[in-house]
Amino acid sequence: MKLSQFKFPLTKDFVSEYPSKNRDEARLMVINRKTGKIEHKVFKDIINYFDDGDVMILNDTKVFPARLYGNKEKTGAKIEVFLLRELNRESRLWDVLVDPARKIRIGNKLYFGDDDMLVAEVIDNTTSRGRTLRFLFDGPYEDFKKTIYQLGNTPLPNLRTAQADDAERYQTVYAKVEGAVAAPTAGMHFSRELLKRLELKGVNFAELTLHVGLGSFRPVEVEDLTKHKMESEQAEIPQGCADIVNAGKRKKKRICAVGTTVVRSIETSVSTDGYLKPFSGWTNKFIFPPYDFQIANCMITNFHAPESTLLMMVCAFGGYDLVMKAYREAMKEKYRFLSYGDAMLII
Repeated sequence: MKLSQFKFPLTKDFVSEYPSKNRDEARLMVINRKTGKIEHKVFKDIINYFDDGDVMILNDTKVFPARLYGNKEKTGAKIEVFLLRELNRESRLWDVLVDPARKIRIGNKLYFGDDDMLVAEVIDNTTSRGRTLRFLFDGPYEDFKKTIYQLGNTPLPNLRTAQADDAERYQTVYAKVEGAVAAPTAGMHFSRELLKRLELKGVNFAELTLHVGLGSFRPVEVEDLTKHKMESEQAEIPQGCADIVNAGKRKKKRICAVGTTVVRSIETSVSTDGYLKPFSGWTNKFIFPPYDFQIANCMITNFHAPESTLLMMVCAFGGYDLVMKAYREAMKEKYRFLSYGDAMLII
């Protein structure tokens, strides 16, 4: 398929700067792949689509305060550093984005915090905005991470007046493993109460970890999708997760991937007989139509931006024509898009 096939007009009127007041009271669109039926619900109604023995796969990654503000040596120019991933723990090496980038060169030192609490040196250029930094910190690693957390800001999806609970709301309630620079937003609709109700109904939960990077959000710049290369993201599928998923699959239960990050993870590690395997490593899986999914037969996701890799994956899962029809319906019904937006259940 071509990039232009995923284009549609999305104005800022459809993009919410704030999450819904209550997590599980966002709107929910349910689309049925077999019948083509589209229903309009509230997210907590999702419990009506699951039964005893069904499986939900959750991404337990946790967003860390990845955005730092500092100054360039000599000139004192203000700079923003966005931490993408740790390259080497012992050497304090990080892959980052810098803004403004044009004057940040190899050899420059960057200073953060009062009294230059943290100093970093630029040691490589990776992309137009990408740099490799070495943080010059002599103390224990635990003290280094504490300093990062003290100086850093949670990278919220929109620049607006901060609210007291922003950092907490831009996490899932089951977030555990720190390392993401963006939240797996489909999971943000689950409240603790809804998870408990699903558990009491007999739904089994399987947890994996995929640390969301910027690869999912980088624009596709080629018309031929086969030529697009995804950036790698770190993933971990424990044996326990695989066991729960495979048990549900053998019993022909509903296997629901909560979010595109989960789909990317599980499709990265599939056995020759179509079952989920444990995995630890990096994935650059890029899924677009047509694609034969092996594990999940159900998916929860948000409404995504035009021409995004996220929309492409959803179209591969739900069927291009049906999903694009659902998106037109969503705009007609004024659903909210992107990170703080409403949800879609594909069954």
